[in-house]
Amino acid sequence: MGQWLERNIIEPGKLPLLLALGAFVLTFVITRVITRLIRAGKGPFGNVTAGSVHVHHVVPGVILTVVGGFGAVASGGHGSGPYISAVLFGMGAGLVLDEFALILHLDDVYWSEAGRKSVEMVVLTAALVGLLLAGFAPFGVNDLSQQELQNRAGALTGIAANFGFALIALSKGKVRLAVFGVVVPLVAVVASLRLARPGSPWARRFYRRRHRARAKALLRAYHHDRRWSRPARAIQDWLGGKPDPS
Repeated sequence: MGQWLERNIIEPGKLPLLLALGAFVLTFVITRVITRLIRAGKGPFGNVTAGSVHVHHVVPGVILTVVGGFGAVASGGHGSGPYISAVLFGMGAGLVLDEFALILHLDDVYWSEAGRKSVEMVVLTAALVGLLLAGFAPFGVNDLSQQELQNRAGALTGIAANFGFALIALSKGKVRLAVFGVVVPLVAVVASLRLARPGSPWARRFYRRRHRARAKALLRAYHHDRRWSRPARAIQDWLGGKPDPS
């Protein structure tokens, strides 16, 4: 284990990223445990207020993220500064993304159906950072040979192509696959070749007169959602808590 850590994390300079990811996940887990205890009326915890204002934990999250980010820049990569800054940044990001839905809707939707977006964003972020730790690079730069990297035009063409596939996947309504495709280009390629989700910009633009393609897209989306929506919701409820009944 020690040799693996030295060879794959410390030598490539990924220890700050690992610390940030660990702090991010741990902060999210602890925060969700505390908020669920507050919701159930158990334990010594309670909402933080300043007068009549409910101070959401996104506020200290923003502060920690700013301190960690500027601390990392100011440290210059020397000493213990990058590691401390990485932990602070990870903690702040965990607090901020745990209330991503609040930022998106500008409303306290933490325990509503809309609040599921926070859990989705946390899981997505953790997965992407995990891929970066595993050695994947955005837009498939690591898939280019040394000669291609030396050829600036070839490298830029490869990056642009991968970015284009990710954009097509995004326009087809496959947001998660498009985001993962930024790090793993093959995912974006596959997503860009498959049928678009109904209601997506691609479907509205190109399926308007293609009735067969539109019907096929609707049928595929129906079967996909019917198969995966319940397991996905169960995992979200297990991670973040079940939303209040509407």
